[in-house]
This record gives sequence, C-alpha cells and structure tokens, in this order.
Amino acid sequence: MATGSLDFQEVGGEQIAVRHLAGREPGIVWLGGYVSDMKGTKAEALHEWAAANGRAFLRHDYSGHGESGGDFADGTISKWLAESLAVFRRFSAGRQILVGSSMGAWIALRMIEELRKSGEGERVAGLVLLAPAPDFTVELMEPQLKKTQQRDLDKKGFFEVRSNYSDEPYVYTRALFEDGRQNRVMTGPINTHCPVHVLQGMKDKDVPHSHALKLVSCMPADDVTLSLVPDGDHRLSRPQDLALLIRAVEAILAQAGA
Repeated sequence: MATGSLDFQEVGGEQIAVRHLAGREPGIVWLGGYVSDMKGTKAEALHEWAAANGRAFLRHDYSGHGESGGDFADGTISKWLAESLAVFRRFSAGRQILVGSSMGAWIALRMIEELRKSGEGERVAGLVLLAPAPDFTVELMEPQLKKTQQRDLDKKGFFEVRSNYSDEPYVYTRALFEDGRQNRVMTGPINTHCPVHVLQGMKDKDVPHSHALKLVSCMPADDVTLSLVPDGDHRLSRPQDLALLIRAVEAILAQAGA
C-alpha cells in the first residue's frame, strides 16, 4: 500500500497526521469524508497516480480520525476546516487541485472561501468533488431527524447512528449541527473562480443525487462538469469509479493549463 512520508502538525492543540508526496504543480490535495481516514481506497489510488505522474500529493486526517490525535466527538466543520487550511498552507506550495469526498467537498468549498478572503484564492486551480455533501447537517440530516434523535441531541448533546461502513456507530453532536449552520455554502451563488468536476452516484443512499444537482445550480459562473454514475453508490470506490476519478483529475489539470 502506498503511503507517502508521515508528518504531524499541531493545530489547535491537536496533532494532525499528514502524508505528502513531492512532485510538480499543480499538486493534488485530498480531503476525506466524515469518519474516513486518509488511507482509504480513493486516496490511495490518487497517491499511486500522483507518484506515477510526478505530481505532488497531500492528504491528512482530521482530528479524531485515522492517525491524528483528538476526540472525534469534539470535531466540527470549523475545527476540521482550520486543520485543513493549516496543513494546506504548511505542506503545499503553488497551485493545487482540491479533491473533496462527501464532507470533504464541504471542507473544500469553505477552504476556497477562506483562501479568497486572505488573498490566496489563486492557489486553488480546480476542484473535484465526489458525492459532495456541503451543508449536510442542515440540508440532509435536520429535516429527517427522528424524535428520539432530537431528544438525544437536546438531553445528551449527541446521538448515534448505525454505520454501513464501520462496526462503530457514527456519532453526531449538537455542536456539529450548530456549527454547520455557521458554515453553510449553499445559501446563494458559489463562486470558486476555478473549474469544477462533480462525480455523483445515482444509487447513493447517503447523499442523493438531487443534492449534487442543487450544488451545481449554485455555481452559475463557474465551469462545472457533472458526471452522474447510474449504478454508483456513496463510496464510488469500484475500479471503474476510481478510473473516472483519475480522468476527472486529469481533465481539471488540463483546464488549469497543466
């Protein structure tokens, strides 16, 4: 299994695990999903492709995930965003393609907002978003909360949901929901000022393809490509899905003049 050199960066008192591969620009920056670690199938496939093509590749585990320190239950979008920005600024240089999976797509879109505020917006040469789940706490979860889940949020500050991807249940906290409202990106036009490619499975039971369509409709000024995978699920980790991911990254690189 490919890995890349391992480093740690302290961000907000947490030790954030980082794996990076030297190479030419624009580099590729992987942003994983909720409860996902940086050594998953898609991240490993990108690492192998980057190594074979001499591209820089950067990935990290959010606090409470994978090899990083911290308690998962303390995580929020704001916290994981701050960690992602810190890693991006320290371990990457020049223009980068952000590849965000599920919640990682939300982090990627918020990163662009923050980078543009600080005058670093030109560092993002493009976006590839897989099964994008921006604003998922507000748009996808809150409307479907069960009474028992709402009660647990109110009384215990969290609730648990059985996971299809892990033996351990997913934990959702009151802080995550409250913070999610402060980080919404789909409340109006989204201007990334870079080419965007969205990959979405139509058999995704976690993030419906209607959410990807809504996201694309929020990007009227950008060059956006939407690829719907008729038999694709949320993971998009089959060999054909990985091949589509690589083609999407290559297409964005071509659009970025690289």
